[in-house]
Amino acid sequence: MERPSLEINLPDTHEEGKLYVVDSLNNLNKLNVCPDESQHSLDEEENTDGTGENMAGSNTGNQCLFFIIFILTLIISLALVSFVIFLIIQTRNKMDQISSRLLSEKKSIEELKKINNIILKHLNQSGIKD
Repeated sequence: MERPSLEINLPDTHEEGKLYVVDSLNNLNKLNVCPDESQHSLDEEENTDGTGENMAGSNTGNQCLFFIIFILTLIISLALVSFVIFLIIQTRNKMDQISSRLLSEKKSIEELKKINNIILKHLNQSGIKD
């Protein structure tokens, strides 16, 4: 029997390994060659996007976006609170109208009861019975 080959054909891994080694060597070279002050400038260069904006500019943009969203949220909240207050006032006005109608109806019912009692007394006095 033949021995199975221990060699695995992975062409992509070999290339990736080379890239990893080169990247590691570059990092080592930066650490050994560059003093601390220039290392910061290299780090800032790495943190830039393709547009040339560094992380500080991005943070400023994020803060501006957060501020705008915060202001919009406050405006929307104020509008909703104003609407709720308007609805409460409208509801109170409607309740006042309904209560005034109920009071007037109560007075009308009491007057009708008085008139009914007067009619019954008059009928009882005249001698007409049911």
